[in-house]
Amino acid sequence: QVQLVESGGGLVQAGGSLRLSCAASGRTFSTYRMGWFRQAPGKERVLVAAIKWSGGSTDDADDVKGRFTISRDNAKNTVYLQMNSLKPEDTAVYYCASSRQAGWGDQRAPDSYNYWGQGTQVTVSS
Repeated sequence: QVQLVESGGGLVQAGGSLRLSCAASGRTFSTYRMGWFRQAPGKERVLVAAIKWSGGSTDDADDVKGRFTISRDNAKNTVYLQMNSLKPEDTAVYYCASSRQAGWGDQRAPDSYNYWGQGTQVTVSS
């Protein structure tokens, strides 16, 4: 089992920044990749950004490219999401997820992840 705990969400004005953190514990040695997803009310959960745990390859959703950056600190078993130039449409619950599944091709599929955090609310006011 892997436990994921997110932190760093909150209320911010448009144009502002937030940094989300996701601390992993438990059987983290089995992790192949991690991702940040978000889900707005009435919408599906979608990938924001993903990162390979060992190699650092990343994948960013088109609507966050150039604004959001995913990174990891293997020593701390923590993955981060730096969010800059936030927009009201970024408002959502943000979830951290980890996957044991090897391969880099389906990282955008929520059902390819094995463990999920409880989510943290990000609200961007206009």
